[in-house]
Amino acid sequence: MLLVVSPAKKLDYETALPTERHTQPLFLDDAMELIEQLKPMEPHQVSNLMGISDKLGQLNAQRYQDWQLPFTPANARQAVLAFKGDVYEGMEAYDFAEKDLDFAQDHLRILSGLYGALRPLDLMQPYRLEMGTRFENRRGKDLYAFWGDRITDHLNELLGADDGVLMNLASNEYFKSVNKRRLQGRMITPQFRDWRNGRFKMISFYAKKARGMMASYIIRNRITDLEKAKHFDMDGYAYNADLSEGDNWVFTRGD
Repeated sequence: MLLVVSPAKKLDYETALPTERHTQPLFLDDAMELIEQLKPMEPHQVSNLMGISDKLGQLNAQRYQDWQLPFTPANARQAVLAFKGDVYEGMEAYDFAEKDLDFAQDHLRILSGLYGALRPLDLMQPYRLEMGTRFENRRGKDLYAFWGDRITDHLNELLGADDGVLMNLASNEYFKSVNKRRLQGRMITPQFRDWRNGRFKMISFYAKKARGMMASYIIRNRITDLEKAKHFDMDGYAYNADLSEGDNWVFTRGD
């Protein structure tokens, strides 16, 4: 089983690391091509491109200037430990044992506007470049055009070497970078809903955190049998057979 998740806007390059193990990103040449186009941008241009504040525009323009090869533990951090957001709060990767990291390295990919697809232990330097950004580049009008089928081909290679099951725990923005028509495997798309005002409703903050918890549950329990993933029961969620249909799994909480 292969899991895909989204990255996070918030980053953590301060907390003490629980492991020294690291690998190099697989798409560094592609990332460098994007960085070469981003480096000449002034802070206000970065702000306008991404719709962010002047302060964040300044921060990220400087990040592009500072971005350099080679990636080392001195200037970069493992991706699953660098991202800090709702998904990663749910995942709690800082508490992973070494064997958890081994499993995650083989079964988890983080989709990224800059890095394409990251393994958990891949080093990355800080950045902000959301997949949905309409950044015109040498390959096309936006980042979806830039990545083309590269991410899909990478996932297909992994699916072919495994059981052919992809669990999509990424947001719509990031999963659009995957060409579903060319995806060579079965795709499971879990939804997480909470009881509110007399019905089950997806609440963004809770759903994001639950995606991270689902990834963590599969990693910590070394789940390779798809049906066992339905036993996910963290933080009060449970598989809801009545609301689920085919490969669109629904987990509910409350009521």
